[in-house]
Amino acid sequence: MYGYSQTFFPIIQGCIYPDLRVKAAEHALKFDREGYAIGGLAVGEPTEEMYRMLEVLHPVLPQDRPRYLMGVGTPQNLLEAISRGVDMFDCVMPTRNGRNGMLFTWDGKINIRNQKWAEDFSPIDEKGTSFVDSYYSKAYLRHLFMAGEMLGAQIASEHNLAFYLDVVRQARRHIQEGDFVSWKEQAVKKLENRL
Repeated sequence: MYGYSQTFFPIIQGCIYPDLRVKAAEHALKFDREGYAIGGLAVGEPTEEMYRMLEVLHPVLPQDRPRYLMGVGTPQNLLEAISRGVDMFDCVMPTRNGRNGMLFTWDGKINIRNQKWAEDFSPIDEKGTSFVDSYYSKAYLRHLFMAGEMLGAQIASEHNLAFYLDVVRQARRHIQEGDFVSWKEQAVKKLENRL
């Protein structure tokens, strides 16, 4: 269709029950597909349970096929899932949170609606990788949100999407350099901050 090949990833379910997850994975493996999706871990379960289920599935799923964790999540979730063997993600969080004024940065989260940003004319994110990060100021972005201007949601969404891409880009680099685990632990701590 449209000149591109398509593939089918069986979805592994099983809630937070290890035996059901393993059984679902073993069934999915019978299809011998190009990759495998892991579903049902972004619908309200505690984060630690999600990580535990990924650890249960890690030795069961083939090492040479991509693993797709559906509907996850925060930048911290991505890094923790990568450390547990996940390769692919999808999530509404970068744009949904952006539309509501939350920005993700390497130094922590910013609620751009807070009064503290009203007179801050520094770039949105000095470490950011999108043009919006250096082109617009925090004060201007806050003004757009407070005025109800849709451009504010667009800028914040663009920033967050670029940040998520940078998270996985940096993760890949640190995997290749062999220092992913120590880097991830430091990154997760900084990402927890609220600015």
